[in-house]
Amino acid sequence: MAKWGEGDPRWIVEERPDATNVNNWHWYVLGTGWTEKNASNWSKDKLRQLLTNLEVDEPGVGLCHITSVESMDGEAVANNRKGKLIFFYEWVIKCVWNGRINGSDGEVKGTLEIPNLSEENSADEIVVDVSLDSDDFNGEILKDVMRHKGTELIRKQMQAYILSLRDEFASDMIKPSKVMSSGNINAFQTESQTKQKAESTQPSGNAIKSAFNSVVNKPKDDKFELTSLKMTEELKCTAEDFYRSLTEIELIQAFTRANAVMDPKVGGVFQLFDGNISGRFTELVPNKVIKQNWRFKAWPPDHYSQVTITLEQKSDCTEVIVDQTGIPKHDFDRTENGWKYYYFESLKRTFGFGASLH
Repeated sequence: MAKWGEGDPRWIVEERPDATNVNNWHWYVLGTGWTEKNASNWSKDKLRQLLTNLEVDEPGVGLCHITSVESMDGEAVANNRKGKLIFFYEWVIKCVWNGRINGSDGEVKGTLEIPNLSEENSADEIVVDVSLDSDDFNGEILKDVMRHKGTELIRKQMQAYILSLRDEFASDMIKPSKVMSSGNINAFQTESQTKQKAESTQPSGNAIKSAFNSVVNKPKDDKFELTSLKMTEELKCTAEDFYRSLTEIELIQAFTRANAVMDPKVGGVFQLFDGNISGRFTELVPNKVIKQNWRFKAWPPDHYSQVTITLEQKSDCTEVIVDQTGIPKHDFDRTENGWKYYYFESLKRTFGFGASLH
């Protein structure tokens, strides 16, 4: 936990101008000017509300739900020390989730844990550990969905909890806020206070235009780490069969179990998994080479990786080599798992191109 007086924005702090206590403070420590109010029960209700029935939908892949909150260990308290309101909270949360792959009748079940929801961590630092009740192919796919998209949605819900501590639980404790001589609020503001401040400092039309032009003319910042991957697979099919499976829309929609767009020519566009993967063909040599500019929908705007798929026909199989460069480093695992499970494993299962891993 941060020290007294530190300006960490993860601390929820407000100072009343009259330095008085309000409402139902539960504890008072004589001679310290310290009072404390328990926020644990309120927090448990709020966290259950935010997590139970949370839907994680990955178009073209499957749908998952958090079905229940299994346990919540921890506490949350509000402290008032000499007019300053500070919230401390620390929770370990365990949930149960399930899901189904599109077009599959089998249900996947698992659990997840949030081990570090506390005022020491911002919402985007919250960890979500995902596990399966039993390992299988569909389970691994949905586990990956929960690890990525599920974590993103859970972090948003935890951010909502953090804000609601301030705006709901403490709504009657932090008004009116004390304004420092500089004109800045000491720390966090309520939504209404933020709105009032924004209205009072609304820029003129010329200022807006000037600011807009400065943003438009600002050089694009592409400073994020990139990495690459290389994968080799041997498939029990001809090079022609594999080439067709990545260039003919009927075959693509069969193994991806999702809508697709396909224009297999140099400069032609493609979209797979309902638009979650898209790009353009940059080179096509039938039955030998497929080159693409390739991206995930969630990647930074206009950023594409470069994919080269090389096919080598052998006497008893086709060797497929995937070289991909320009992958955002933070998304390497999802990209690698995508090729492994959504491409190769699905091709094997759908068209009989070889033994599946599961």
